[in-house]
Amino acid sequence: MTGSNGDLVLGMDFGTDSCRAVLIDLSNGSEVASHVAYYRRWKEGAFCNPRENRFRQHPLDYLEAMEEAVRGAVEKAGAGAGDRVVGIGIDTTGSTPCACDEKGRPLALDPAFAEDPDAMFILWKDHTAAFEAVEITKKAGTWGGTDYTKFIGGVYSAEWFWAKILHVFRTNERIMKEAYTFIEHCDWMPALLTGVEDAAAVKRSRCAMGHKAMWHREWGGYPSDEFLSLLHPELPRIRASLGTETWTSDVKAGELTPEWAKRLGLRPGIAVAVGAYDAHMGAVGAGVKPGVLVKVVGTSTCDITVGPRPDGPEHAVGGICGQVDGSVIPGLIGYEAGQSAFGDVYAWFKRVLLWPLRVYADKGMISRDVLTRIDDSLLVDLEAAAAALELHPEDPVALDWFNGRRTPYANQLLTGAVAGLDLGVDASLFYRILIEGTVFGSKAIVDRFREEGVEIESIVGIGGVARKSPLVMQMMADVLGAPIDVLANDQTVAIGAGLFGAVAAGVFSSVEEAQEVMVPPVERTYVPEKSKADLYAPRYEKYRMLGRFIESEFTTYPEEGRES
Repeated sequence: MTGSNGDLVLGMDFGTDSCRAVLIDLSNGSEVASHVAYYRRWKEGAFCNPRENRFRQHPLDYLEAMEEAVRGAVEKAGAGAGDRVVGIGIDTTGSTPCACDEKGRPLALDPAFAEDPDAMFILWKDHTAAFEAVEITKKAGTWGGTDYTKFIGGVYSAEWFWAKILHVFRTNERIMKEAYTFIEHCDWMPALLTGVEDAAAVKRSRCAMGHKAMWHREWGGYPSDEFLSLLHPELPRIRASLGTETWTSDVKAGELTPEWAKRLGLRPGIAVAVGAYDAHMGAVGAGVKPGVLVKVVGTSTCDITVGPRPDGPEHAVGGICGQVDGSVIPGLIGYEAGQSAFGDVYAWFKRVLLWPLRVYADKGMISRDVLTRIDDSLLVDLEAAAAALELHPEDPVALDWFNGRRTPYANQLLTGAVAGLDLGVDASLFYRILIEGTVFGSKAIVDRFREEGVEIESIVGIGGVARKSPLVMQMMADVLGAPIDVLANDQTVAIGAGLFGAVAAGVFSSVEEAQEVMVPPVERTYVPEKSKADLYAPRYEKYRMLGRFIESEFTTYPEEGRES
């Protein structure tokens, strides 16, 4: 490690709703200042249609929020803080790709496409490509050549790169003709800040391209033109625009341009690291290493761990969201899994309960202030009531696939379900069984890893739900039968991004060295209660039975010939 001399690093975390900027002291890893800026258009619901599972974000939301967040953090840090920043690391949601021109500029920034949702970033949770994902999976296993889903769990997801592009090309000819390439959000931000104006010069993230775009060294990069042309004749053209190499996030993408330095209140010329997905950088910020599973628990979950490179052929783990050399920590295989809905399930239930109050507020029967206070406290009060309930084996069982299933074996056509309801079920019990369903989804993931020989010795929880919900985390420890450490920082993901910025800037010689300084301490450990685990075991079997029923009886798959 080189001397920090009061240096700071900037971590930028582009989440689903907002951009968080965190300034970190490199001498001890402490947070100096942070600021959150929300996406204005997204907050208004622009360009989205939840009933169609369409979720798009305008690039201007990212630019405006980034400026506000960074300037806010720098201002809070005090005079001269901007001059002390030596590096920048950036994480985003993903897969969140966008159609771009030859300069790597999102088409939505062209006035001719400013209102076209297909010209915007297609958010990770957009499931409009569910049928295309099923088709890609089927083609990969039957076309007679390499199965390109081999290292992404054997199933392609509607949340991923090629499915989204394929859907846009089939439904929007104008975008198909004008798009020179597609760029992930985590790749666009570093390219923008470092002045890259040639799509071919963008350093594509190993994390993004390996886990979501089927990039792997075994077949020399991306899927072959022959395979992609079976899906759509224009996909090989997009493949050619991506190049063949990808980069890990300890690598410097470039240096901050004078223009962006001025807009952000920083020094020009400082290092900007190659970007990556939020969960992967968050796992590094949480201290992931072989044997440690980091659960990023928020609106959805991402479950990240790492393992050593094998001496021989790499074992392909079925049913997860990918395994990629260097996607989390350079030199190690990064493994990803997750749930498409976690906190989103609780938010849905809150919306249902609040519906009459919103109607009455619109009619003037209750005040907006009362509505706001109930909105703020409802889940807190529900959790307290749910925590006081005793667990009974005959209670209803919930399935957590409200936004499809990410792991095991991705399928965004699946739906949530609740079985066993009777007239004695009230709101608190309903909330408890929803929590239990999401926790059972977490167990399914851990079981999948262990069944495939991926070592998991300890678990770390980060994210909003991990710190805010003792009931959820205690239930998770009981169901998983393992202690769960929750870290003492709300910004672990941004810290992970900053960690990579520090490595790219040369402050640390490796990710592991940076972790020794920058990983936050443990705030609380949830220890499993053996008696509870015994009660949950038969209920977990009911959860699995319900899942099999829903998957076999209530799932509609694409008809033959849809790809034409």
